[in-house]
Amino acid sequence: MCGIVGYIGSRGAFPILFDGLKKLEYRGYDSAGVAIIEGNEMQLRKSQGNLEVLGEKLKNENFQGRIGLGHTRWATHGKPSDANAHPHLDCRGRLALVHNGIIENFQEIKRKLEEEGHFFSSETDTEVVVHLVEKFFQGDLVKAVRRATKELEGSYAIAVINCESPEQIVAYRHDSPLILGIGDGEFFLASDIPALLPYTRRVLILEDGEMAELNRTNFRVFDSHGVQIQKEIEEIDWDPEMAEKKGFSHYMLKEIHEQPDVLRRLLSDPLQGSGLELPQIASILERLEKINRIFVVACGTAYHSGLIGKALLERTTGIPVEVDMASEFRYRSPLVGEESLVIVVTQSGETADTLAALRYAREKNAQTLGIINVKGSTISREADDVIYIKAGPEIAVASTKAYLNMVAAFYLLALKMGQGNVDQENLKELLRLLRGIPAQLEKVLQKGDKAVREASEYLSRWENAFFVGRGLDFSLALEGALKLKEISYIHAEAYAAGELKHGTLALIEEGIPVVALLTQEKLLEKMISNVQEIRARGGYVLGITQEKLAQRLEGEVDFIMTVPSTEDMLTPLLATVPLQLLSFYTAELRGCPIDQPRNLAKSVTVE
Repeated sequence: MCGIVGYIGSRGAFPILFDGLKKLEYRGYDSAGVAIIEGNEMQLRKSQGNLEVLGEKLKNENFQGRIGLGHTRWATHGKPSDANAHPHLDCRGRLALVHNGIIENFQEIKRKLEEEGHFFSSETDTEVVVHLVEKFFQGDLVKAVRRATKELEGSYAIAVINCESPEQIVAYRHDSPLILGIGDGEFFLASDIPALLPYTRRVLILEDGEMAELNRTNFRVFDSHGVQIQKEIEEIDWDPEMAEKKGFSHYMLKEIHEQPDVLRRLLSDPLQGSGLELPQIASILERLEKINRIFVVACGTAYHSGLIGKALLERTTGIPVEVDMASEFRYRSPLVGEESLVIVVTQSGETADTLAALRYAREKNAQTLGIINVKGSTISREADDVIYIKAGPEIAVASTKAYLNMVAAFYLLALKMGQGNVDQENLKELLRLLRGIPAQLEKVLQKGDKAVREASEYLSRWENAFFVGRGLDFSLALEGALKLKEISYIHAEAYAAGELKHGTLALIEEGIPVVALLTQEKLLEKMISNVQEIRARGGYVLGITQEKLAQRLEGEVDFIMTVPSTEDMLTPLLATVPLQLLSFYTAELRGCPIDQPRNLAKSVTVE
């Protein structure tokens, strides 16, 4: 959840570290800091708050050091403060260390170190690690870090620099991502790819238990036994400009507008010609007759994509599908076995709970499939099969384009797995309509903006809101409510419209906004009845529907937003955009920090 950057080379380290931290702001943080070796002295600067606070503190500094570490912290142990910010130093101020993750046995280690004479200046679990390295350091930083990590329990990625060896960075990974960037006579370290893109696309991804040593001319990687190994350098195909705002006021708005293009990118290979090709799931298709249950496991927005995936997969394959929150999956003793397919969905490919669920499924000999965005991530390497959603870097914490492509990936998966059960003429028509969705999304973005802004003006004045829908619309309503909560801080809840009479109507009061999804033609009359129940009790209904259904809703809702007409089954791909824009403009009107909402992080790499 935090962000690590490191640099060693011939250039000044500070601008590269600060720029790298800016690229990782989307991960979420509450404090930031840098440590740079100047000559033979460690220069440490850190502060609570965002990077602008740190930048203001450092505006008159003139760092010349060519090696350093940077960090953005998201508080776990110890409140946000200057003292708890990273990097942390040892007793003598000669070692500096940054850390992502959680050290579960830090209290026990801290007590022992205090008894040995070490003194601590923070409340963090991280500080015990740098003191452990200090304890074991006898001239060899690699050996000291290795000995220290043997004492640690939990999940962590660490990087250390030392004034006694000022041309060396040592890094270690265990359950928390860490990536090396390979430049021309310089080397980089980061938690995530966007921090490296301005400098190199050649990366090396550390596996659990691996350690890296970087110096000014070379690097070495060691396995969990301390044996030096050769690892393949990967070429990242993301364009650095994909992570910039390109004239938009916020990353989230830019990413909403990128959705037609990222969807085309995902669909282009599978939908060549008139058929559907998905070689990524060849091994699943080979075992399809043996699969008797499908589990979809994910968190947050990815979980909501899985709810739509469940409906699609059951409709096309006839196989029962369960959808689980990853944080709960292992603890309910799910009936996973050799005849199960477990689909894990995560943008980063590093979400801790989702990764744990994947490993549980593998222990049970289930077939596993990852639907992810980031190549080279842990889940991309550990799942049996992978569908990359090809959304490119997503910087805003609130997911938009990654969510859309997760949902689209489920369409591809469901139609391919169920192609033998679906009428072939219907299948051809669905594929034809699916190819047309990107162009229809462009129409939504071009013509739907004004209506959504008007709806947002009403919504922004309230502290509570409700979302309702039936079938696929209910799954989409859950995502719409989450988006509004995430970035506008309005309390929003989604309900299955048919459940209103079972208690929820008690919450409806005069004027309260209710976003009603009415895109499913087969369920429209029932939804109209539910909307009438809401309006009869004073609720103000903001409707989202297909253009072909709009006339039937005249007089039935207070405000209407439309998307182009298509087959009911495909409407979630279109209706998600007005929901995203509704949240964005509402948050903008309320003056909220849209790209980096409070208390949230983009990549949740701790449980």
